[in-house]
Amino acid sequence: MQVKDKVALVTGGGRGLGRAYCEALAREGAAIVAADIRDTADTVATIEAAGGQAIGVHLDVAEMASCQAMADAAVERFGRIDVLINNAALYGDISGGRFDQISEDQWDRVMTVNVKGIWNCCKACVPAMRQAGGGSIVNISSLAATYGMPFALDYATSKAAVIGITRSLARELGRDWIRVNAVAPSAVLTEGTDSFMGDKRDKALQVIAGNQALQQNLSTDDMVGTIVFLASDASRFVTGQTVMVDGGTVLL
Repeated sequence: MQVKDKVALVTGGGRGLGRAYCEALAREGAAIVAADIRDTADTVATIEAAGGQAIGVHLDVAEMASCQAMADAAVERFGRIDVLINNAALYGDISGGRFDQISEDQWDRVMTVNVKGIWNCCKACVPAMRQAGGGSIVNISSLAATYGMPFALDYATSKAAVIGITRSLARELGRDWIRVNAVAPSAVLTEGTDSFMGDKRDKALQVIAGNQALQQNLSTDDMVGTIVFLASDASRFVTGQTVMVDGGTVLL
């Protein structure tokens, strides 16, 4: 893949899918900024032990100043920004429930992190991408946005908004040769999925896999190829798209 010598920022890079994206992009030769509200030391150490370049940055995507500090740290350390993976989101830390039982506080927190957080990170990183002559933004949506997800209206709504952001930004930033795409996975076997589903995990994962053409739940390894492709020059004419990595649940 053509990401060698690119600088890639991954939000939510401390664990789960975000960490997998960091490590995969590093294996392909990118320098990594692993940004998370959680500790990213293990992600950075793993990349450096394998001979890659990485720094960890504390990030709260809900705060514009924090997002700007992330972008500044990337430019200060590596000189440019080529790739932004907007992966950070509230998922495992929220409570499912009927739509009229979701608390107003949780609804607002989900929209702030999952929607405004992407806006903030794009505002912080796009100037450096313009200066670099272009780049790739990959926003992580969800199968919930297209298939529907009962008892998680706040999460599903936020991930639908991610697709809207992706399409609009792709049209707006195309003149700067900045591509914007989304990836919408089915449930992936991560700590966040375990936390969100709780004691219903095994049954829920069985139902999800049963609705897929490829009847197996996704692992983090099943996601990284699509992320690396969209980050790379191999997808230089792909923009405004939502790639469903869902085992064939939604056939567009």
